[in-house]
Amino acid sequence: MSDTRKVVVNGTEYEVALEHEGTTWTATVEGDTFVIEMPDVQATAKPRRAGGRKKKKSGTVSANIPGKVVTVEVEEGQEVVEGQVILILEAMKMQNEIQAPVSGTVTAVHCSEGEAIEANVPLVVIEPVATEDEDA
Repeated sequence: MSDTRKVVVNGTEYEVALEHEGTTWTATVEGDTFVIEMPDVQATAKPRRAGGRKKKKSGTVSANIPGKVVTVEVEEGQEVVEGQVILILEAMKMQNEIQAPVSGTVTAVHCSEGEAIEANVPLVVIEPVATEDEDA
């Protein structure tokens, strides 16, 4: 299988002819040929243990970077589902929808609209619902 791509390196554009067969790739750039061995990742990957326990997700929501709370979409005692928007934060002039990492009940809201927040400080705490795996 062969393909031609344009690549920009340090502002200079190069045309690269690519060919591959199995795990061997050949790249030709301006008459120079390079051979690259790419191992089959799926064949070398370690198999996962079947039936292993999944890591329990945390229900504590915090921001990765400082910002400002635009809206708080939940309140204490409210039931939420994983993926539901619970906050809208503004950081670096962009509004970001923050979603519930787990389904459960909101047990604490530590922020309010218009508040400036620091990174890695808990904003909302959700008590996850027990799953069938945890009950067993």
